[in-house]
Amino acid sequence: MLEARGLTAGYDGVAILRDVNLSVGKGEIVGLLGANNAGKSTLINVFSGIVPAMAGQILLEGEDITHVSAPRRVEMGVVQVPEGRLVFPQMTVRENLLLGGFNATARPNRPRELDHVLSLFPRLGERLGQNAGTLSGGEQQMVAIGRGLMAGARVLMLDEPSLGLSPLFVQFIFEIIDKLHAAGMTILLVEQNLSLTLKHADRCYVLERGVVAVEGDAETVRNDPRTRAAYLGM
Repeated sequence: MLEARGLTAGYDGVAILRDVNLSVGKGEIVGLLGANNAGKSTLINVFSGIVPAMAGQILLEGEDITHVSAPRRVEMGVVQVPEGRLVFPQMTVRENLLLGGFNATARPNRPRELDHVLSLFPRLGERLGQNAGTLSGGEQQMVAIGRGLMAGARVLMLDEPSLGLSPLFVQFIFEIIDKLHAAGMTILLVEQNLSLTLKHADRCYVLERGVVAVEGDAETVRNDPRTRAAYLGM
């Protein structure tokens, strides 16, 4: 569904990612793991079109989208739920959600997608008229994921969805991720939480200093000493 081939990217001419090969199959949850500054968020931003590739290719269902603009990628269904949620605080929950479905592809489906989002997150239905900035962190994460779904996501890229949340909200968010997975959603899950990701993902990649150090199923990644090295520097 989504693939990086020989991807090199970074900022101001300095490569953060080097020759990364990664694939996300249709209907899979693929975990992207690594310590801080391993290049995880850079990779998701390259997939989103926010950071340009220096070399290599990005493919969506076999189509080269390396030079496709970020807005067009959203229309094609490549949607990021950003780290830190980044809701629009002075806008209501309803406005945040509807804004997610603003692109030309998603706009005709907004009523249906809004019903879907509110079925996943009933609490948001109770807060549609409330400014998003007044919500708790967990509720804002619901808005952020809902906004991504409203955009008509075919590949949903979640950047650190557990960051800063209480254990109860983390459990709930991962239950929602499992529901989306069961319904056939393709998910790239960028996480620092090793145990959670290994529990929920079909396959994982571990980034270390911008290169793929380990890849495989949960058991392979868990038992590979390079995973420990990538996280602990040991």
